[in-house]
Amino acid sequence: MLSLRMDGELLDRLREHAARRGMSVQDYVVRTLIRDDFDERFKTAVDETERFYGRAPDRPVPSGDPGPPGTGHGTAR
Repeated sequence: MLSLRMDGELLDRLREHAARRGMSVQDYVVRTLIRDDFDERFKTAVDETERFYGRAPDRPVPSGDPGPPGTGHGTAR
């Protein structure tokens, strides 16, 4: 169970967003939390993969460098 306190303005905005998607506010909030959690887990997995292959996440892939096999980095040949 999750309990949230929010002001009326935020609740109104959430109601509008949820209504556009044909969802309840509760379903909209839960779906947003799940999506954000997935995004964070995906980013962490990408960072760990890049560290494993020796490519720092803050270092851009040089042009023409295919990167490690199977990563899809670099330019297609």
